[in-house]
Amino acid sequence: MAISATAKNTGVSVKKMVPIIDLVRGRMVNDALNVLDFMQSPAAHQVAKIVRSASANAENELMSQQARLRIVEIYANAGPKTLRFRARARGRGTKIIRRNSHVTVVVDEGEE
Repeated sequence: MAISATAKNTGVSVKKMVPIIDLVRGRMVNDALNVLDFMQSPAAHQVAKIVRSASANAENELMSQQARLRIVEIYANAGPKTLRFRARARGRGTKIIRRNSHVTVVVDEGEE
């Protein structure tokens, strides 16, 4: 039985999140956390928090150990955008778009 955890409105765009997510997809949870803890990206810190949350959910629901859990599915979807305007020449304005993402991690018991 797969257990999931979701983080919404992470403040990091999907474009920045996807390369980090691709590094940990399919790995054991312990290995994924080791990889994420040594990355300097703020997005890696966010993904590590979500993986830890999914692992804790699985420990409570399935009564399984973190060492036996595998990341079955992990993906990032686009969240709401924050639109602002910056003043430009001749009284014009330009859009500033701040993108967010929702990240979902699904873990399940798997062999090492």
